[in-house]
Amino acid sequence: MTSISRLEFTKMLAAVPIAGRGPLSERSGRNGRQSAIARDVTILYTNDFHSAFDPTPAYWLPGAPRIGGAAQLATLVERERAAAGTAFLLDSGDMFTGTLSKLTEGEALWEMMMLMRYDAMSVGNHEFDYGWQVLERGMARVPFPVICCNVRYKGSGIRFTRPYSILERDGVRLGVIGVMGSKAATRTIMPSKVVELEFTDPVAEVRASLRVLRDQVDVIVVLGHQGLPGPMQSDAEHEPLVQRAMDEDIAFCGAVPGIDLYIAAHSHHGLDAPLVHPDTGTIITQTYGYGTRLGRVRLSLDGGKVVGHDVTLLKVWSDEIVPHPSIVARVARYRARVADQIGPPVGRAAQRFVRQYHAESSLGSFCTDVMREKARADVAFTNAGGLRADLPEGPLDRGHVLNALPFLNDSVTLDMRGGAILAVLEQGCSLEAGMVQVSGLRAEWDRSRPEGSRVLRVEIGGAPLEPERRYRVTTNSFLAEGGDGYAAFVGAPVVARDSVLSELVLEHVRRAKVISPPAAGRLIAR
Repeated sequence: MTSISRLEFTKMLAAVPIAGRGPLSERSGRNGRQSAIARDVTILYTNDFHSAFDPTPAYWLPGAPRIGGAAQLATLVERERAAAGTAFLLDSGDMFTGTLSKLTEGEALWEMMMLMRYDAMSVGNHEFDYGWQVLERGMARVPFPVICCNVRYKGSGIRFTRPYSILERDGVRLGVIGVMGSKAATRTIMPSKVVELEFTDPVAEVRASLRVLRDQVDVIVVLGHQGLPGPMQSDAEHEPLVQRAMDEDIAFCGAVPGIDLYIAAHSHHGLDAPLVHPDTGTIITQTYGYGTRLGRVRLSLDGGKVVGHDVTLLKVWSDEIVPHPSIVARVARYRARVADQIGPPVGRAAQRFVRQYHAESSLGSFCTDVMREKARADVAFTNAGGLRADLPEGPLDRGHVLNALPFLNDSVTLDMRGGAILAVLEQGCSLEAGMVQVSGLRAEWDRSRPEGSRVLRVEIGGAPLEPERRYRVTTNSFLAEGGDGYAAFVGAPVVARDSVLSELVLEHVRRAKVISPPAAGRLIAR
């Protein structure tokens, strides 16, 4: 499917009715059960929470109001659940990342979900951050199903998770299927974390699950974690240019008829108004992630079929919502448990270090400077998607650094030719996984040029890049294994390996006492 804008897609849908869509109308009388009266069911949902336990100052809005927060989100869920009557709470994956998640290996997130009484969750790529064995143990501790239909133990055909679940409440039956997209599985999960697993064809697997579920349930819901990764910058929802396309989700819903509701994740592309696929009638929705919205879908059912829908993203205005006391208490308990691992401030930031997903950023430049200095390398690279939070102005402790750099990625130093460095920069200029962050070089680029020829010139150490010359290059182990599609790193000889990136940065802050953002001017757009 060719890439189309949100506006173009909306125009395509103008003539599609909300109620009585053809493919859905044919599924009346599933399982031979009769619905005596018309009724509504509410589906509440989240995606890409990413361990966002605390409210976030929305500095891009007038007055910088706070949005999100786990305790505030939980209160809103309870309010909507009580108002709805028949309601289900679902999540499309990527609960993990962040300080509390890393220091408890996801346990704090599982506990939060149990307290909030989630009904089902699909697996996201970040659920594998600590290795598949840790995820396997976590799934066993929760009372709700954790599902994904296309992940299996390699070579055995045995499923790693349940493919789907049937949820029933007040006589309404939901068939909920989880699925991981091919790009999310192969480009955003470190291969060494899932070496014993394999991800199979998402379209074929969902079709197989649909054949089993179709006659047993009233509503088919797919929790889809696929497409391009979300933009890693705090004000992404305010910057339309960094919003990620949903082409893979849209194409998927066109290739798999029979899905009533598709709750997307991974791209963080908030849909304030849902999409309805013009061919299959599937309702497509997604929040911006980080718990700043609670998705609410109200489906009207009649005779075992969906005859209408209303979809809303409810903004979590933190200062207007009383925090849920159970969540407040549980988060406080976990923070007390990891307090010794976080410790006191080790230094301070003279200014805020921010992320820019499609451009050079002060945080990206700072981190790569730290990596290059420690490795005594010519060049350093890190991925924009690996920067998960800004570093705030003022005192900095280990918790701040882990929020910004939560992944267990070592610093790896490679021996690379200049041509491979150029290929890395070309991949970054595609912006498919955000702009690569750099140290030790200056590059000019023009995205209007054809793919593969966007980098106009490169200087390393003040001299022009030499394609055949060998350079000492340091990066993180995720990129070194080809993560985010950076194939140019794969196969390069490893000459050194150092600590996890977060520990390198923490030690630098401890030595420097006060840090300031580096001067801009490394990646120049023409």
